[in-house]
Amino acid sequence: MAARKHSGRMTLRFYPYELQLAHTFTVSSYSRTTTPDVQVEIDFDGITGYGEASMPPYLGHTVESVCAFLSKVDLSQFESPFLLEDIMEYLDSLSDGDSPAKAAIDIALHDLCGKLMGEPLFRIWGYNPAKAGPTTFTIGIDTPEVVREKTLECAGLYRILKVKVGLDSDEQMIRTIRSVTDLPLAVDANQGWKDRSKALDEIFWLKENGVVLVEQPLAKENIDDTAWLTERSPLPIIADEAIQRLKDIPRIKGAYSGINIKLMKCTGLLEARKMIAYARAEGMKVMVGCMTETSCACTAAAHLAPAVDFCDIDGNLLITNDLFKGMVVRDGLMQLPDSPGLGLTKI
Repeated sequence: MAARKHSGRMTLRFYPYELQLAHTFTVSSYSRTTTPDVQVEIDFDGITGYGEASMPPYLGHTVESVCAFLSKVDLSQFESPFLLEDIMEYLDSLSDGDSPAKAAIDIALHDLCGKLMGEPLFRIWGYNPAKAGPTTFTIGIDTPEVVREKTLECAGLYRILKVKVGLDSDEQMIRTIRSVTDLPLAVDANQGWKDRSKALDEIFWLKENGVVLVEQPLAKENIDDTAWLTERSPLPIIADEAIQRLKDIPRIKGAYSGINIKLMKCTGLLEARKMIAYARAEGMKVMVGCMTETSCACTAAAHLAPAVDFCDIDGNLLITNDLFKGMVVRDGLMQLPDSPGLGLTKI
C-alpha cells in the first residue's frame, strides 16, 4: 500500500478558557478557585490536533502572555506536524520562556501526528498501557472538616492520595486523613519547609504514617540543604519547583532522588520524553505530574505514565468544566484511550 501523501499547511487557533475548581485549592503559599487556561487547535490536512496551556499563579504566566506568544507563531513554514524537533527549536528561538504556550503547541502536534498515523501515542512510543498504573489524587490544605470531607469523597476511587503540606498544620492534616483512610500517601510541601533538621524529623514521622514520597520539601534555591536531606531521608525526595526543563537535571542531580516532569514547565511531550531518558540514565526516579488542566493536557501526560515510577495526573479531576473526555481513572488505575493521537473526545 502506498504511503499517504499529506498536503497543505498547518494553521493555529487559540482562545482563553477559565477552569473552575470543584473545591478551593490551597497549597503552602496561596489559595485559588480558578485557573486561567488557553486552548489551542492546530489544523492540518483536514484533521485537528488539540493542545492546552494552563497557568497556575506560581509560574508567572498569564492568558495575555500566552496569547501574545502564540500570536507570533507561524507554523505555515513547516511542511507537516511530524517535524517536531524543528518546530520546537523554532519556538525556543522566539523566547527563552513561555513554556505553557510551547507545551500547548507540542501537545496539539503530537495529537495531530497520532491521528495522521492512526495510532495512540503510547503505541507509537512502544509503551504498554497496562503499565499506566495509579495516579495520586490531591487533597489541598484546609480545615480538618473539609479535609475529612474531601478524603471521604475519594473512598474507593483511588489507590494513593497526595497531601499538600508545608504549614504548621501538617501533622493535623495527616492525622485527619488517617482518621478516615489507610491509603498510601504522597506529600508535597511546595517549598514550605524552612529547616532541614525539622524537615528530616517530619519525614521520619510521615514514613511511620504511611507516606511513600516527599515532593519539593525545601526552597528550590536551597540545593545544599536538600542534598543533605535526601542523603538522610528514608523516603525519596522528588524535585518539582526546582526543575523545569531538560537542562535543569545536571544542576539538581544528586540533590534529589527524582524529578517531577510537568508538561507546562518543560514545553511538552517531546522534551518530557528526553527528560525521562536522562533521569533514568542517572538512576533517578521519575514522576509525571500536571497543573489544573482539562483532560487534554492531562491525557497527554498520562500517555507517559507507563514509562515512569509515579503519577500525579489529577488536574482534570479537580475541575467542573472539562472540555474533553480522555484518560479515565477506574478502580484507582489510569486507563488510556485507545483511539489515535491523544484519544480525546470533545464534550
